[in-house]
Amino acid sequence: MSEISPSLPEWPRVLGIPESSGLMRTCPEDFRVDEELGFEADGEGEHLLVHLRKRNRNTDQIARQLARHAGVRARDVSYCGLKDRIAVTTQWFSIWLPGKPDPDWSALQDDVQILTQARHRRKLPRGALRANHFTIVLRDVECDREAMEQRLVTVLEKGVPNYFGEQRFGRGGSNLQSAQIMFEGRRVKDRHLRGLYLSAARSFLFNEVLAARIVDESWNQVLLGEALMLTGSRSYFIAEALDDEIKRRHAESDVQPSGPLWGRGALPSQQEAQALEIKTLAEQAGFREGLEKAGLKQERRALCLSVNDLQWQWMEDDKAIQLRFSLPSGCYATSVLRELFCIRSTAPTL
Repeated sequence: MSEISPSLPEWPRVLGIPESSGLMRTCPEDFRVDEELGFEADGEGEHLLVHLRKRNRNTDQIARQLARHAGVRARDVSYCGLKDRIAVTTQWFSIWLPGKPDPDWSALQDDVQILTQARHRRKLPRGALRANHFTIVLRDVECDREAMEQRLVTVLEKGVPNYFGEQRFGRGGSNLQSAQIMFEGRRVKDRHLRGLYLSAARSFLFNEVLAARIVDESWNQVLLGEALMLTGSRSYFIAEALDDEIKRRHAESDVQPSGPLWGRGALPSQQEAQALEIKTLAEQAGFREGLEKAGLKQERRALCLSVNDLQWQWMEDDKAIQLRFSLPSGCYATSVLRELFCIRSTAPTL
C-alpha cells in the first residue's frame, strides 16, 4: 500500500482557486446547521426521538451525554450524521428505551436545549435526513464584489463538485493514516473508530475519481458506460449509448454522473467511465482490498452537488457575507465554500 501523505491532496476546484477570502467560525453563531428529517415520528414505540439544539459541542459528546442522562448504553443512542462542533446546530437523536419512561432532561448543560421529543418504532439510521439547512457568515471578507457575485451565480446555476469534506478525513488526514494501519493488520476494537476509518478510505477513493474527472473536464458530463444516478435517489442505470434522451435528462438534471463508493463486487460503470475509474485508482489497491475485506459493497455517489437555493446577503459594508443553502444528507458545506472563498480559519469542524 502506498503511504498516505500527512496532509490531504489539494483536490482541484472547477472555478479555480478563489481570489476572495474570509474568516469562518469567528464564533459558533456564524455557522448554523439545521437538520430536516425525512419522516414524522410514529408517536409510539421503544425509541425516543429527541430534537435538540447544541452549541460548541460535537455529536459524539452529545450522544454520550444523552446516554448518561437516560441511563442507557452509548450504543443505544443513534443519530443521522455528525455535525460541526464550532457551530450552533439543531439535530435529531434516537434513544432506545424499551419499557422505560421518558428521561428528565432538566439537568442537561446550558449548551444543549431539548426542542421536541416523540416516541418512534425504529432507531434513527445514518443518513435518514431530507436535508441539512446552512446559514454561514464569513467575516473580514476580502474580494472584488462584482467578481464574487458572478462566482455565486455560477455556483447557483451549475453546482459544485460533490467532494467529501476534509472533516471526513480527520485533522491532517489522520483518519486515512489510521485506515492504512488498520488494513495492514492492526485490530481496531472501537466500532465508531473503525467506521470512521472505513469511511475515510472510501471517501478518499471517491474524491480521487472526482478530481480526475475535473481535470479532464468530464465531472458534469456523461461518459459512455456512465452509471447515471437518478437525482435524489441512490438508484442508477448504465448509459450504454449517449443518445438524445440521455442528453436531455442530464440537461434537465433528472440524472447525474456518479463515482464509486468502493466495496465488494464489480464496478457497475462500463466502457469509458469504468476505464477512467480503474486507471485513477490503480495505485490504491490497499484501500480497495481493505474495503472489500471489511464487507462493504459497491455503491455510487453523484459527482455534482446542486445548490439550487443558494442565497447571499452582504453585511457590515461588504466586509461580511451571509450564505444560506440546503444540501442532501451526506453532502458538505465545505464543498460549496471552497469554490467561493479561501477560508482563513483552521478551526476544527467535528
